Amino acid sequence: MGAAAATRSRGADQPTGGLPLVRAITRGPRFHWRGYYDKLLFDPTDRFVLANQAGFEGRSPKADDTVRIGMIDTGDADRWIELGSTRAWNWQQGCMLQWVPATDSRVAWNDREDGRFVTRLLDVKSGEGRTLPHPFYCLSSDGGTAFAPDFRRLNDTRPGYGYAGIVDPNRDELAPDDSGIWRMDMQTGEQRLIFSFADAARIPFAGRPDSAFGPASKHWFNHLLCNPDGTRLFFLHRWRAPADKSFCTRALTMDFDGRNVFVLDPWGETSHFVWRDPRHVFAWAWHPSHKDRFYVFEDRTENVTVVGADVMTQNGHNTYVPGTNGQWVLNDTYPDAGTLQHLYLYHVPTNRKVPIEDFPSPPAYRGEWRCDLHPCANRTGTKVVFDSAHRGGRQVYLADISPIVG
Repeated sequence: MGAAAATRSRGADQPTGGLPLVRAITRGPRFHWRGYYDKLLFDPTDRFVLANQAGFEGRSPKADDTVRIGMIDTGDADRWIELGSTRAWNWQQGCMLQWVPATDSRVAWNDREDGRFVTRLLDVKSGEGRTLPHPFYCLSSDGGTAFAPDFRRLNDTRPGYGYAGIVDPNRDELAPDDSGIWRMDMQTGEQRLIFSFADAARIPFAGRPDSAFGPASKHWFNHLLCNPDGTRLFFLHRWRAPADKSFCTRALTMDFDGRNVFVLDPWGETSHFVWRDPRHVFAWAWHPSHKDRFYVFEDRTENVTVVGADVMTQNGHNTYVPGTNGQWVLNDTYPDAGTLQHLYLYHVPTNRKVPIEDFPSPPAYRGEWRCDLHPCANRTGTKVVFDSAHRGGRQVYLADISPIVG
């Protein structure tokens, strides 16, 4: 590791080598992390940041484990403001905690009560709250529509992304027709199944020949995201044969009513992604042109363009920085051979990578309870929040990127 890299890896609350100021905005003895990287975690004023708080680490959540929900006031000495609690959560995505789009002060998260998963809604200004009878995963840009996979099934098929406490009634079914992706009205709580596991299994697989897809495969859905104009839903269809340790993936899109399903990436390894605009998805994937790289896929076409082929060569949690017209990308990496996680920006027009900080990842943080950085920018694109365990426990950090993105 060179001298510059060693400086960046300190993770100190000081400017280093002209890089952005980074500071912790949560502190022990409790542990903190946020929702997922593709959620609205800053309020509309960019002052308050949502986060989860737990009293333990290093094991899977149990049915009776409760974590606290709160927001951090970055304008008042990073004061923690309690909002509620949840018994439906995981280490990778929390409880889907986020600000409801197109609202000034409403927050949503998942919880469990009376043997089912539910959505909690809270107005942080008035204190008014209500509960919807089903959980959610992602919200439309107008905040009126929610989509959710089967969190019970996810807890079996992909530990770290589902919720403990409710057994999947279809646990022994490979591709049930009564479960899959649900759509919910955020006003009424009315919910209906729009695309089932059986529907997905019936779509012929045309990807890489070494990707098993047979009658013995067990299917699930994960990672849903609405496009910006509220017309299409992107999601991952995954499956695993009984003898396989790894799983295969293909990326699908469909209308909000479940129609016009399209296999956007058939090659078996789609990972992290974000919508660039209503018609394009920016994702880490495998493609015959450049193998494992980031690509932009045009929805409902076979048009694929590689991004940063010689610069962004590692999988990470990628988003576009707001207010930069898609010119700046925010990204991170998994721990490298030296256990460092790299947080950086990428400038699309000049194919230029700009480091923010490097953070040591303690060996204990691996597998289901790893601590990915999961960076996301505020709404004006001037600051970034992320999680890190480099100081002996997972906490939330804030970096000022305005000197870089201007």
